[in-house]
Amino acid sequence: MEKTDTLKEDDLVQMVLRQTNYSEAEAKDKLKEFNNDAILVIKSYFGIAEKKAPEKVKSVNQEIYKQFRLKLDSSMKEYRDAKGGNL
Repeated sequence: MEKTDTLKEDDLVQMVLRQTNYSEAEAKDKLKEFNNDAILVIKSYFGIAEKKAPEKVKSVNQEIYKQFRLKLDSSMKEYRDAKGGNL
C-alpha cells in the first residue's frame, strides 16, 4: 500500500515539475501545502484565482426581480445599440 502512495506522490511531483519551474523539493513542499492537489499548485504558480460560487438567491421574489432587471438591461442595451449609442 505504501509503495502505491509513493508512486502516486512521484507522479504528482512530476506533473508539477513539468508545468512549473519549481525544483523537486519546492514541488513537494507546494503539494503538501495544497493537500496533494497538483492542479491547485499549478494554478497558484500561474496566479489563477479560484472561482467563487455565485450567491444563491434567498427568495423567489429576489429571483423574479433579478430576471426583470436582466431582461430590461439587455433590451435597453439592444435599443441603444440600434440607435447608434447616442442615448
